[in-house]
Amino acid sequence: MRAVSAQHILSELSFKTSRSGGKGGQNVNKVSSKVELNWNIQTSVFITEEQRELLLTKLSHKITKEGMLQIISQTDRSQLGNKQLVLEKLDELLDFAFRIVKKRKETKVPRGVKERRLLVKKKKAEIKKLRGRVD
Repeated sequence: MRAVSAQHILSELSFKTSRSGGKGGQNVNKVSSKVELNWNIQTSVFITEEQRELLLTKLSHKITKEGMLQIISQTDRSQLGNKQLVLEKLDELLDFAFRIVKKRKETKVPRGVKERRLLVKKKKAEIKKLRGRVD
């Protein structure tokens, strides 16, 4: 079902950069390396209505009230590295949202398995019976 990737919707994505905390020394104070990706799912032309509903339900914790999907990365020291991480995260989220989980089919325990289990039980019982006192 998945025909959408971060590369397909690149034109609809907006990136915002800002200064991030964490390591980087003096570099942290002057370079905007934190990257925030925003994608308006409500107005996207690259996804179908069915896909839109799936995204809105499965990714609700990452979507604002306005229908904007927000992903933030500030782990890398470079802006480019964080931008790549954000795009990778988006791909992973799309994979998760569009994955169809197969329902498990219940199966019966095969007759041979039941018979073998009962046979083993009988043998164990016989062994234990033979351990008893002999008068």
